[in-house]
This record gives sequence, structure tokens and C-alpha cells, in this order.
Amino acid sequence: MLDTAAAVAAPKSVLHDHLDGGLRVDTILQLADEIGWSLPHTDPDELQSWFTAGANTLDLLQYLATFEHTLAVMQTVEHIERVAYEAVTDLADDGVVYAEIRFAPELHQEQGLPLDVIVSAVTDGFRRAEHDAARRGREIHAFAILCAMRTEHRSLEIAQLVDTMRERDDKVVAFDLAGAETGFPPSLHAEALAFARERLLNVTIHASEPPDLELISDALVHGAHRIGHGVRLQADLDIRDGEIVAMGPLASYVLDRQIPLEVAPTCHVHVGAVPDLASHPIGPMLRAGFDVSVNTDNRLMSDVMPSSELAAVANTFDLSDDEVHRLCRNGIMAGFASLDLRKRLAAQVG
Repeated sequence: MLDTAAAVAAPKSVLHDHLDGGLRVDTILQLADEIGWSLPHTDPDELQSWFTAGANTLDLLQYLATFEHTLAVMQTVEHIERVAYEAVTDLADDGVVYAEIRFAPELHQEQGLPLDVIVSAVTDGFRRAEHDAARRGREIHAFAILCAMRTEHRSLEIAQLVDTMRERDDKVVAFDLAGAETGFPPSLHAEALAFARERLLNVTIHASEPPDLELISDALVHGAHRIGHGVRLQADLDIRDGEIVAMGPLASYVLDRQIPLEVAPTCHVHVGAVPDLASHPIGPMLRAGFDVSVNTDNRLMSDVMPSSELAAVANTFDLSDDEVHRLCRNGIMAGFASLDLRKRLAAQVG
């Protein structure tokens, strides 16, 4: 049994965490009041319940609709920097030592902010939070993944932004494709992904929505180094009594190549990818040697933290201490920051 205190104390990573999906409820209320934005509720508990209910619809598109309200309060440099600061602060207090937080710069331009200014606001918030966490005796290293919305036509522009920003800001580490997936495969953004390969950018791609395996395969063909979610890989697995007894060619490829899977179990229940946590493939996949890590996706919508997700997985699948440690190390070592940093942080586990 992994209790809350032990889960918080464990040095952890989060690789798949959306900035606009992790705001504090009190911050949303305050910023919405400042800008005159109408929210579904003004009571903090009721608003939290509204976000969680919106996430738990078994429908990804309805889930994504809740972001209208978080994005509305993230359209100025001051507000973006504050949200970034609070995200890293909250993760540090939860025992996270390595964080990659992603966001789509193009979604923060309603007031005309330049893309590079948006990115700098985020990374400024990260640095300030790291500094303040260190003063409290907590070490955390936070990095940014820039997302292009796969329903739009700006993916090459965002890939070029990653390339430009990483030269002047070492907090920018990777490129991602995010948003609605069905009908928008990575191949629609082949030019951006070819640019990313040519420029040696780190790439992770969301691939979770359709019931088949095409999105995961398409992401790998176009150069993804990691797979966002990847829960649909279960369609290529034969799991019996909690053990993988056979697997198809794609699952075998992912296992043999040790391609990291950014798994967010509670989110996968909420969007209907699995009926409940006990049905999730993360336990069998970990024991079969897949490079899986535990992630939050959207802390606000799913009402989770890295420690609560780690404890839920550990207790649902009766993981040993060694297996919990392996989950923690997997996440840190799959990061896109320098190998020296990742090795040092991973050595703190167990």
C-alpha cells in the first residue's frame, strides 16, 4: 500500500501535463473577475466539480471544451506567467523533481501577444517557481513543450518556434501535436514533422483517441520519440489475468525500441479509453518491460496530482517498491532535458 505521504515524498516526474489544464480554481476565479469573464460557478468547490464533471464525459471533444474557461484567463503576460509559476510551485510541493509542461502558444494570442513573448512568459514563471521552491528546500526542474494544434495549420510555424526558442531559452525542449485526434493524424503535419527531424528537435505526439492503432503507428513513422498517452496500444495486447501473454507487431516494436509512453490513467478513464483504472494496461505493461510513466494530463479537470496518480496505480496493481521506483525512474529518464540532469535526478529514486 502506497499511502499519500509516501507518494508525495517519492521523487517523481511528470512528462505529460498541460499548462492550461492545471490552473488553481482560486486563480481562475480571481483572474476571471479581473477580466470580466463569466464562469459556470463562482463557488470554488462547485467550479472544481464542474470541471471534473466536464472531464468525466467519456468524450474527448466534450472534455476539451472545458478549456474555454482556462484559456480565457491566460491571455496576458502577467496571467500566463502567474499560471506557469503556480503550476511548478504545486508540482514541487507534490514531490515532483522533473517536470515537462506543455502548452499551445497559438491559443494565447487573443490579445495579440507574439508567440515568443508567450513562451518567455511561461519559462519566466518556471524559473521564478524553481527559485522559490529551492528556498523552501525543494528541488524541481521544469521545462516547456510547445504544442501545435492538429486541427489548425500552424504546425510548421510552431516547430520553427521551438527551433528558435531553444537557442535562447534552455527551458524549451520539445515539439508536440495536440488537440482533437480523429481525422487529424500526424501525417497531416508531415512538413512540420520533417522540419523537426531535420533540425533534430525532440518530438512527442498525442496518440490516444481512435480505437485502432493507426495514430500511434503514424506518430512513430513521422519521428515521435515519445507517445502521448498511448493507451490504445492495448488493442495490440492480449492481457489475461493481469499479464500480457501475446502482443502484435506495433506493441512489440514499442517494447523492443523502449519508446516511452506518457500514460495518464485517470484521464483515460474520464475519456472512455478504459472503463476503470483496474482495466488500464499500465500495470501489465510495466511488468512486461514497457517504458511507461505515470502522468496527470490535466490536473484541474481530472482533479489529480502526480502523487495521487502514482498512489492510485501502485495500489490498484499492487506494485512492489521496486516497481514504483521503476515507474518514477522511467519518467525522469524519458525526459528531454540533458542526460546528466536526468541521471542525477533518477539516482534520487529509491
